[in-house]
Amino acid sequence: MTAHDTDALVTADWVEDHLDEFQSDDPDYRLLEVNNPTVTDDSEYTPYEDGHVPGAIFFHWEEDLSDPVTRDILDKEAFEQLNAEAGITEDSTVVLYGGGRVPNWFALFAYWQYKYYGHEDVRVIDGGKPYWVENDYPLTTDEPEFSAVEYDARGPFESIRAYKSDVEQAIESGVPLVDVRSPEEFTGEVIAPEGLQETAQRGGHIPGAQNVPTTTVLNDDDGTFKDPEELRELYEDVGIDENQSVVTYCRVGERSSIEWYVLHELLGFDDVENYDGSWTEWGNLIRAPIETGDAE
Repeated sequence: MTAHDTDALVTADWVEDHLDEFQSDDPDYRLLEVNNPTVTDDSEYTPYEDGHVPGAIFFHWEEDLSDPVTRDILDKEAFEQLNAEAGITEDSTVVLYGGGRVPNWFALFAYWQYKYYGHEDVRVIDGGKPYWVENDYPLTTDEPEFSAVEYDARGPFESIRAYKSDVEQAIESGVPLVDVRSPEEFTGEVIAPEGLQETAQRGGHIPGAQNVPTTTVLNDDDGTFKDPEELRELYEDVGIDENQSVVTYCRVGERSSIEWYVLHELLGFDDVENYDGSWTEWGNLIRAPIETGDAE
């Protein structure tokens, strides 16, 4: 059990207890490692091929879960095909984990995408792959092959996704915007973390946004999520509570998926949208308003 009263977050112990189910060809349980190795060279990341949780399939955030032509997430048909070929049905219990510059960086983007397409039972390993590796849970280099199945997505559910027009409306109406990037990105000192390719022409943040960096929602010692009381206090300190609608954003939507998950799944906020166009879209728009420096 974690400190959070939700099935959306599971412990490494829980996963270890269910390894037989994850390695079965029966699609009831599926385990997915999600990463983008090209931007995790500086993190404590064990590549999938060097060792992964037994039964885990590998999805690459950029190559498997994104469309490089439209620069968007997968459309419904492609999402269905990806899952069907991996032996996942819409009724499978899907458990995600990964690494990155913070644990589960890309796994939680996948979680948000699964929820966007209406997958009901999807979960995340608390602490992600770094926690699993550092605490000596079992690893394997065997890559599973599961029988293909049918996958029928229930979504998309647009209520958890924000577009440019939604952000413009949020600015006008005073809906809280949570910028989860680093303080240096928020103020405009840097445009993107070093080594990342997709970026913007300008530094700064969306007008009215508050900065709650992704690193602040995790425990420093093991990368697991902070307790509910600590998380709630982080947002209350910037004037945000569960009675408000909230929009999260970052650079391209992955880090903001982490705090979408915190707000919506761990803290139970009813109305939270992830702006996955994020600063790469907004910071490149001609005449779009921006602010620099600290939040007002």
